[in-house]
Amino acid sequence: MTDDSGVVVQSSDYAAQVQEILVELQQLEHTPRLVRSAEELEAVEHQVRQLTDRLGALLVGRHMQHALDSAALQAEEAALVKGWPKALKNDGRETVMIRTGQGVPVAVRATYYRRKGTRRAGKRYPGMYAGLVVLGIHERCTPGVTSEVSMLVAMLGSLEEAQKVLLDRGLDFNIKTLRTITYNCARRARLVQCMEKQEVHETVAGRRVVIGCDGGRIRLRERKRGQKTKKGRTRYRGAWREPKLLIVYVVDANGKRLKSFSPFMDATLKGPDALFRLLRSYLECLDIAQADQVLFVADGAPWIWKRVAALVSALGLKPGQVYELLDFYHAVEHLAKVASLCKSWGAKQRKQWVTRYRRLLLKGHVDQVIDAVRDLCHGRNSTAIRTQRDYFVKNGARMAYAQLMALNLPIGSGAVESAIRRVVNLRLKGPGIFWCKANAEAILMLRAYYKAGRWNILKQMANSPLSLLAA
Repeated sequence: MTDDSGVVVQSSDYAAQVQEILVELQQLEHTPRLVRSAEELEAVEHQVRQLTDRLGALLVGRHMQHALDSAALQAEEAALVKGWPKALKNDGRETVMIRTGQGVPVAVRATYYRRKGTRRAGKRYPGMYAGLVVLGIHERCTPGVTSEVSMLVAMLGSLEEAQKVLLDRGLDFNIKTLRTITYNCARRARLVQCMEKQEVHETVAGRRVVIGCDGGRIRLRERKRGQKTKKGRTRYRGAWREPKLLIVYVVDANGKRLKSFSPFMDATLKGPDALFRLLRSYLECLDIAQADQVLFVADGAPWIWKRVAALVSALGLKPGQVYELLDFYHAVEHLAKVASLCKSWGAKQRKQWVTRYRRLLLKGHVDQVIDAVRDLCHGRNSTAIRTQRDYFVKNGARMAYAQLMALNLPIGSGAVESAIRRVVNLRLKGPGIFWCKANAEAILMLRAYYKAGRWNILKQMANSPLSLLAA
């Protein structure tokens, strides 16, 4: 095999190195070492692991090089270059070091493409290795490495924790590299998600679907105008912002979440309209119009309910097919607030009042609850009690708890509340933690897919060549 400049490339290098490692492994097999302590046994394990990791990396490299040299992949490479928004020029083959899942980098020869008219003496303009892109190789990492790095960063508490776990597995990355791999993975996945319909090999036809939305709280690092600090750093303010999250899951005939159907979860910092666009795309992929029953359940946040009707209409759902429900436990909280505003009552009287009207809510007697709250609208706290009365009046149509209980549908939004805790609070929220908006957006998406058990879908989107076309 020769490169474009006529320099001979040793195609037998992989075979020779593989044979060398196999000889070492055979020696270990035929001459077992007598180990007498835990330290000696660990040393043997380390030696064997080093050899098998090197062997695995070489085999992966050999397969990659074989693919890059094949006519089939070169045809896909040519099609990608032809469809590129800007004209690209073949700049010849180069040796590229690729990180593998075994922790051992391997060298492959790949064709580099640059934009036409961008080469100058002594300056290298960014381009791409189209063959590597077709194979899903980004940031000089195999798809498996990119997936493992991104998943660990999303799963664990910090980049430092992910770095330590990866180092124990033989993958040595600095923090900056981890950050680049992870955030670029999320960015590519989101771009592909916006460009094309996701491939979901599941349907909710004939099933009972529950949809929930809610918001959390994280602190963003937002630039502040004015002079820099004495150390030359840009000043910033730690503003509280609300990431918004959605969840779509299926329940069985008893109203319990169906474990055989992994939920769909996603989150964004781009506002309620962006979240509902995401929700619509997920529901269209699931063919939600064929569902038996669809339940929207959430707290009383106006940004949710004023968008539900438009979403229902856009999805073509029938009125008798859809139910809107205010989370029962949020409603009870507002009953407790009313009781707390009645200062002349004792603790026992407050508890009895809340218990009585909680039962009436469960039975569907919302009008009686509203009348009872209205009767309390007098005295010093009348304005605050009227606010609580308006809450029940505004959401009265969404308090059909008796009807939903008869249908064995959930009356609480515990699923989305739990999702907020697992996706947002346990990873992005904490004392002294401030996020750049783009980085928080990336972690929100990655962690939502991981916690939902849908990592394979995200990995497929992140590896698609379409992500570079969109960028």
